Amino acid sequence: MPMVQRKQVIPGDVIATGNHRYGSYIEKRGDEYVALRIGLAEVGPDGVKLNPLTGPYLPRAEDQVIGKVVDINGFGWVVDINSCFDGFLPASFVFGREFSPATHDLSSKFKVGDVIGARIESFDRSRDPQLSIRGEGYGKFPEGEIIKMSPTKVPRLIGRRGAMVNFISERTGCDVKVGQNGVVVIVGPPEGMAKATAVVKMIDQGTHGADLMGKVEEYLGGSSVAGA
Repeated sequence: MPMVQRKQVIPGDVIATGNHRYGSYIEKRGDEYVALRIGLAEVGPDGVKLNPLTGPYLPRAEDQVIGKVVDINGFGWVVDINSCFDGFLPASFVFGREFSPATHDLSSKFKVGDVIGARIESFDRSRDPQLSIRGEGYGKFPEGEIIKMSPTKVPRLIGRRGAMVNFISERTGCDVKVGQNGVVVIVGPPEGMAKATAVVKMIDQGTHGADLMGKVEEYLGGSSVAGA
């Protein structure tokens, strides 16, 4: 199995050379891939990545986000997505092509204060990100504990192939929804919600050290709250 190489970098460090795919916070200069932020760099079969240690959420197309409806106008919902940009969910994406501002009541679907899961349909910085709820798992979330964390720590909370967030869910008996914008919704029994909330905050406040799973497992113990 191809190995993934990880190292901490500062702006100006060369992460890798050659021909790779690369993501945000990296600049290609000739055949060198240079870090633009302080963070944890990864070089592997999926390309060159950089997870910055600090920074706000910057919307990207196809990101899955969680936000709160903060306003309704005649053509859609304005959503706080924990960014310097508000998201906009067009009413036509919810009601379909037959949508008419004169005949459809937008508050019948989502009200101000509702928390929703959505996908960023498009974003080009010339206007606010456009959201979509098409697809499984999107739409209004039930009431639960809402936590905001650093978006740069989200990959640590999710874990490789969802291992960390699934582990937290199993051990606490909670449904843990994670947005790539750093918003987390936890729904479940009170004791489980308290434990899951503490773990999310621990990951958010902690360093990018080794054996994070071991630390979380030690905190949560061996048996799930749901079965206790």
